[in-house]
Amino acid sequence: MHQGHRALLKKAFGLGKMFIGLTSDAFAQKTRKRKVESFKKRRKRLEDFIKKEFKVAPKIIKIKDKFGPTLKDDFDYIVVSPETHKTALLINKERKKRNKKPLKIVRIKFVLGKDKKPINSTKIILKSKICGNF
Repeated sequence: MHQGHRALLKKAFGLGKMFIGLTSDAFAQKTRKRKVESFKKRRKRLEDFIKKEFKVAPKIIKIKDKFGPTLKDDFDYIVVSPETHKTALLINKERKKRNKKPLKIVRIKFVLGKDKKPINSTKIILKSKICGNF
């Protein structure tokens, strides 16, 4: 988990009761060119962070595609980064087709690294490998 993930979670927790979508192993690997940690490890890291930071037990949902439960269940908000904003728009388009109310899209800004570019997991992993942390 990097600072961008933390910023997104802090924003979401400020909106009230929430569910967190965490990609399944298959979906995570399908959307990335690099090896991804297992769902179990990512879930544990996420749970530990939320319990420490927010003092609550998180409700984590395994998502197997870009829609997750958003086309079936009702939610008020979806919190996204600039990178996932288009998916939120697509979700609302699909919800409209199903006569569901649109989700309010809350878009956070990218968290920038020292290089003034958005932080992302791939860059962090590559830097760690170069520095010998793996």
